[in-house]
Amino acid sequence: MARWCAAQGWPVHPLTPWQKTPPANCELCRTHRHAVSTCSCPAAGRWCHGFHAATTSAAQIDAWWTAQPRFGVGVSCGPADLVVIDVDAHATDVPDRSRLLPGIPIGPEVTLTGLATGYDTLALLAALRGKPSPADDTRTLRVKTPSGGLHIWYRNPDPGTRYRSSVGSSPKTALAWQVDVRSDGGYIVAPSTRTAAGTYKPVGETRQPAPLPRWLAADLARTGHVPAARVPQPSQAGPKAKRAPKRAGRILEPLLEDVRACGAVAEGAGFTEKLNRAAYTAGGLVQSGHLPEAEVREQLIEAASRARPHQEQRSQSIINSALSAGAQRPFPLRGRS
Repeated sequence: MARWCAAQGWPVHPLTPWQKTPPANCELCRTHRHAVSTCSCPAAGRWCHGFHAATTSAAQIDAWWTAQPRFGVGVSCGPADLVVIDVDAHATDVPDRSRLLPGIPIGPEVTLTGLATGYDTLALLAALRGKPSPADDTRTLRVKTPSGGLHIWYRNPDPGTRYRSSVGSSPKTALAWQVDVRSDGGYIVAPSTRTAAGTYKPVGETRQPAPLPRWLAADLARTGHVPAARVPQPSQAGPKAKRAPKRAGRILEPLLEDVRACGAVAEGAGFTEKLNRAAYTAGGLVQSGHLPEAEVREQLIEAASRARPHQEQRSQSIINSALSAGAQRPFPLRGRS
């Protein structure tokens, strides 16, 4: 499957045998913090840093899967120009209707009886657009997950437009509740990969992604999945006010990077502790007025999602608890540079 994916132009990377997360980094990468861009491991043919090491090189793929034939296959979505709609079917409490379709009010006249999963919210969004649900789109590659969810693969027909990954529980960037998006900055489990929970099985006969539907592209743009060009804005604050967010960011960013780095380690990475530490610190910085809460929460959710995909509910619980605890201990920046 790894060779087949690469032949489609989709960079691949190993997944830990029987799991859906990348294998552990080398010892040096595990013990010494560093930016992925400065790491020599991918260029040296090691699989450190998960999807950042993804490749279409047949020689590299043969070397990896010869060394460990039981590796699963992950596809790095961004470089492959893929936009994958990841529909979850987790058993969890349904949130308030205001959170089901971000940015779209759902009035009381709309009956939500029976709504329970991402299949339902995606179908509701499609119905509002007068379109069939992508979950029923037989024109494109669809993959059933062991947990009962569905990966709906689409090709980005306009590679100049980039789409960011997201989780359906995000309070800021989300397409629908229990509907994740995998594109830039994310990976997806390849069809036929086997895990301890079961096999990722293609649905129907189609084995190629269809172009991303225009209506779905428009909703992705509406919900913030297309990063806006950053235009410098004139500052209304003095030098001290400008420095505080920058200094606060320097404190928080290494902690977020520690969380993201857990994505390259299947287990034993201390994910809960690292996410708790980052969110606790963020809570103190927010309470002190140094960083906006919405932005900080988005950064935490993004880091957690990158490290542990499909654990959104658990990550959200950790973030909420630690942010609240951190807010009880404001984080002053006096005397810090």
